[in-house]
Amino acid sequence: MNEGRAVKAVIFDLDGTLVDSAPDIHRAAATLLSERGHASPDLETVKRFVGNGVAVLVERLLDWAGETGDAEARAAATSRFHAIYGAAPAVLSQPFDGVPMTLESLTEAGYRLGLCTNKPLAPARQMLAALGLAEPIRAVVGGDSLPVRKPDPEPLLHVARALEAEREQVVYVGDSEVDAAAAQAAGIAFALFTEGYRKTAPDEIPHHLRFAHFGDLQGLLEGFRGARA
Repeated sequence: MNEGRAVKAVIFDLDGTLVDSAPDIHRAAATLLSERGHASPDLETVKRFVGNGVAVLVERLLDWAGETGDAEARAAATSRFHAIYGAAPAVLSQPFDGVPMTLESLTEAGYRLGLCTNKPLAPARQMLAALGLAEPIRAVVGGDSLPVRKPDPEPLLHVARALEAEREQVVYVGDSEVDAAAAQAAGIAFALFTEGYRKTAPDEIPHHLRFAHFGDLQGLLEGFRGARA
């Protein structure tokens, strides 16, 4: 167990952190836009649209396609994206290298693991189950679990409370500017996974720890006793 360690709980982002989910998001985006008579952006463009929840993703897709419309039309497009993506969120997605082994190793070492994502809760849980990642995760908050989502700090603090960990005992692991902002607002240390869907250079994203390979994460956590954000 980790009684003597500063870090008791590790909370993860999902898209771009635990899972390379962009191929399935891209597939759903292409279907949505095709139904509306548009071509679709390439995979790298869709990656840049990810991170702020489905409504913002759809807004960015429609803006990219040059489609104008009122709030009701955009809400309908968002609903349709939910249906397309929710039917098969883990067909092309895969965990990043080392993720399953790292989750298992952290659990065996006594860390409490949670998930805080802006992806809606149902497809998030479906993805975790489909990819064999659900069992180690003790608490999950999705983008529709609470009235607010990241970068608001409350979803992250909600998971910390569910794991019975004080904020100074938690490290949040994410890949993006949104994740960093949520951790900073929550007063929780942030570990940046540099191989995800960030839009800016790692040095420009506030973080306490950073890593490119999941095999390095546990070693970083073992010795971490840095100042809070």
